[in-house]
Amino acid sequence: MSQVSPSRYTITAALPYTNGPIHIGHLAGVYVPADIYARYQRLLGQDVAFICGSDEHGFAIPMKAKKEGVSPQDIIDKYHGIIKQSFQDFGISFDNYSRTSAKIHHETASEFFKKLYGQDDFIEEVTEQLYDAEADQFLADRFVTGTCPNCGFEAAYGDQCENCGSSLNATDLINPKSTISGAVPTLKSTKHWFLPLDRYEDFLKEWIIKGHAKDWKPNVYGQCKSWIDEGLKPRAVTRDLDWGIPVPVEGGEGKVLYVWFDAPIGYISSTKEWAKREGKEWEPYWKDESTKMLHFIGKDNIVFHCIIFPSMLKAHGDFILPKNVPANEFLNLEGNKLSTSKNWAVWLHEYLLDFPDMQDVLRYTLTANAPETKDNDFTWKDFQARNNNELVAIFGNFINRVTVLTHKYYDGQVPSARDFSEIDLKTLEAMRAFPQTLTNSLERYRFREASQELLNLARLGNKYLADEEPWKTIKTDENRTKTVMYVALQIATALAVLSEPFLPSTSDKLKLILAVTSSGVEMSWDNVSEKEILIPSGHKINKSELLFRKVEDKEIDAQLAKLEATKKANEQMNKEVAPQKDTITFDDFSKLDMRVGTIVEAEKMAKAKKLLVLKVDTGLDTRTIVSGIAESFSPEEIVGKKVTVLVNLAPRALRGVDSEGMILMTENAEGKLVFVNPDEDNIANGEGIN
Repeated sequence: MSQVSPSRYTITAALPYTNGPIHIGHLAGVYVPADIYARYQRLLGQDVAFICGSDEHGFAIPMKAKKEGVSPQDIIDKYHGIIKQSFQDFGISFDNYSRTSAKIHHETASEFFKKLYGQDDFIEEVTEQLYDAEADQFLADRFVTGTCPNCGFEAAYGDQCENCGSSLNATDLINPKSTISGAVPTLKSTKHWFLPLDRYEDFLKEWIIKGHAKDWKPNVYGQCKSWIDEGLKPRAVTRDLDWGIPVPVEGGEGKVLYVWFDAPIGYISSTKEWAKREGKEWEPYWKDESTKMLHFIGKDNIVFHCIIFPSMLKAHGDFILPKNVPANEFLNLEGNKLSTSKNWAVWLHEYLLDFPDMQDVLRYTLTANAPETKDNDFTWKDFQARNNNELVAIFGNFINRVTVLTHKYYDGQVPSARDFSEIDLKTLEAMRAFPQTLTNSLERYRFREASQELLNLARLGNKYLADEEPWKTIKTDENRTKTVMYVALQIATALAVLSEPFLPSTSDKLKLILAVTSSGVEMSWDNVSEKEILIPSGHKINKSELLFRKVEDKEIDAQLAKLEATKKANEQMNKEVAPQKDTITFDDFSKLDMRVGTIVEAEKMAKAKKLLVLKVDTGLDTRTIVSGIAESFSPEEIVGKKVTVLVNLAPRALRGVDSEGMILMTENAEGKLVFVNPDEDNIANGEGIN
């Protein structure tokens, strides 16, 4: 059942931008599905180059460096290190993870530009571009926001409206604003080189509209068709910046290659780096038509990977085009859009600290809830349920029962099967069908579907054990028990193989338990469907270990509390300061009589949710004050509290009680009510606040 052609795969995953760490949205959208597919192809025996690297150019890098008071190199070194280590610790099996600041990338991107320049594939124009005078900076597309001229969305970017999907130029925006300084930009003349995408409309129509209407995902095909139908326009490939790859031709002084021209070339330079290290030739992975190239990306990168980069490759003339670009939609977190700037995310490096040795649980949850056709939501409760109710209760439970019983009955040796019953044969037949079932899902990039089919194999094993009850037959029919355990161990071995793309750490652990890693037992995808025996009689397995542990409520509560703190901090940050009230004179202020007081009694007002009735010693007298603080404080915790009291406020009846003053309160950074207290405890009641 293995595929004969193609035998070579170039699999790329979108280059993460080095202005922050990796979060679960990146994993669900790009890196987990790409890793599943690469591991699956390797199990089929294919020649795979799984390529990625850090995207380290663009204006966001020096802008962040300026904000943090460091150099751009410090920023990219910091986040490249965090990202690369996080991927490694999480088990993403890149064949090469490079960076666009590498010498080999600068050389590759410069050579690419010069070839297109020498072929007259660019047009050179002096244009009016938006300029931020306060920042003394031309504005890249993503650093301008404004109102979309097509749909009226007020937060459109300078290159695209994320509301209606329209392709834009920054100068198209209504009421544009710089995201750097907030200033209204002006127009200023500058010379740049443009890739005339309109020259490639016929090619793109033939390649995408006619060639991939049926096999590309609807979200990818639809966005591409929309762009082509609107009519393609020239896109700048250079920028007025001092951070990036210098434009390598005369007249390019003070300019760099636009990050979206240089970044996808990073796939090529990373492949070159890998091939040189491994003693391979890199060209077949990018120039041989028998190679299948795939780009795994998020939906915000569809245009660049399906319109702009293919046009660049077509113009160059030496490169193959991707066979598919299986882009995913976005993942939200607890009902809200993931946001790096608002810290609304589950960061991979933090997850690995909070849940060590639970990489596969996150992989499984993100795959089972992957945003393949629409935006989906990650919740910590779902994470807990997926682990406890599926991985622990189904997959882990089956393996534990099989291995424990094998040691209990046969001292860890795989027993010899006797006469197979009809249910035994049907169970083995069903097991052998799973590789093809999984292949059918994976080759259509339906990773959610595939993850559930894998779990169905564990369900098959659990049902088989529950129906055949070897713990009962061991007392009545020893031969029957041996056959049942033999069949169950074949299913366990199949799980060890087929789980590897989805749950690589679990697969490794299971292979160690089954002692098949160095025993000569072949562990390939096709063997599960083609071999009569996966694990032979007489083979001795190791002691049982739990594959998964339960996630406790307190662990989930801690993660939810962390998010709640983030939400409150964001609310406080975004909270508008009340405008100044009308100006008063000193005489007006001097009319206010504020005194230090002590709360000596407190009780809730009957039938009032928010009100407390307080007795306050003001130094002048002990008076009654009604205060709306019952939802923030209990009566017991505020008795004895020093407070600031406005004592000459006219009395006011509240629910039949005369309130003879007001206690001064404010909100802290978390939005909680706090007393405006005198700093010194030894200030006597009745002292004035001047």
